[in-house]
Amino acid sequence: MARLSDYIIPAVMGGILFYGLFRRVDVFGSFLDGAKEGLMTSMRIMPALVALMTAVGMFKASGALDILTWVLSPVASLLQLPREVLPLAILRPISGSGAMAIFQDILQSYGPDTTIGRVASVMQGSTETTFYTIAVYYGATQVQKTRHTLPSALTGDLVGFVMSALMVRLIFS
Repeated sequence: MARLSDYIIPAVMGGILFYGLFRRVDVFGSFLDGAKEGLMTSMRIMPALVALMTAVGMFKASGALDILTWVLSPVASLLQLPREVLPLAILRPISGSGAMAIFQDILQSYGPDTTIGRVASVMQGSTETTFYTIAVYYGATQVQKTRHTLPSALTGDLVGFVMSALMVRLIFS
């Protein structure tokens, strides 16, 4: 049985085609121009993405993540963050795939219905891969100086980490 959601994307695509025909726009030519621009953008941001992925791989493989987790444990306990979610909090602003791997490990080790699993889930959903986002968007727009973007975004991530633990405690305690 077909659902309404099965027809949304075809309806939007049909609407775009009919709008283009109504406005007498070369829809296929516009599509090709957009595809060309998208490929050029991906080629411009590729070096930053490769560097970011390489740095994350080296960070995890070197043991620096474990050392940083150990060093930040007192700060985490002061902020009432479970120590077990610290690797997720460290990697989340840097790498979405690295954070997802750690998130899956947390859920497998502690379960999704534990305090640790819930904090990790809220943390994963309420924070952003800050460095990746800056690399992609600023690379695409060729912005050279990030100025206040990085400190502001990392502050937002920190608030998201702390509030995820606080909200889980408030809602589930």
